[in-house]
Formats: sequence, structure tokens, C-alpha cells
Amino acid sequence: MKDERGREQNASCLVFNLQGEKIMVFKAIVHEEDGMFWAEVPSLPGCATQGETLSELRANLKEAIEGVLEVDIDMSAVELEKASVLEIEV
Repeated sequence: MKDERGREQNASCLVFNLQGEKIMVFKAIVHEEDGMFWAEVPSLPGCATQGETLSELRANLKEAIEGVLEVDIDMSAVELEKASVLEIEV
């Protein structure tokens, strides 16, 4: 997807806030149905939520994204002889 200047838009990006802390910014696709809102985050498969207002939706999206990013791999389910786990800090 391109912005108004024709630049390619990423689904998420790393930015710094005013305090110099690294934060991630995600784009969500917002839908309105029957007076309610729901949204999905394309860069995080399965990350979706809903809200009665846009304000509630925004809060729920933040919580849903944090939940997806905090999911830890169950190491007992990974066959380490054939695979390895790599942690990436964002």
C-alpha cells in the first residue's frame, strides 16, 4: 500500500517516542458493522478484536497486540534436535 506521496507503507515499523524509547507501530484495518467496530492487524495473523466505540477498539487493539507479542513458545512442544528458537528483541 502506498501513501499520498507514493511511498510504500509498511504494516508495522519501529519508531522512537519523545522519551527516546523504542516502540512498535502497527496498522490495523477497522471495520464497522451494526454500530460496532472490529479490527484486524494484518502483520500479526490472528490478531483481531472489537469495540463498541473507536476509543474502546483502540484500547482493545493495544491489548490484543501486546498479547500476541508476549506469547511464549512451549519448549516441550518443540523438537530441538531439528529446530532452534531465536528470540528477537523489538
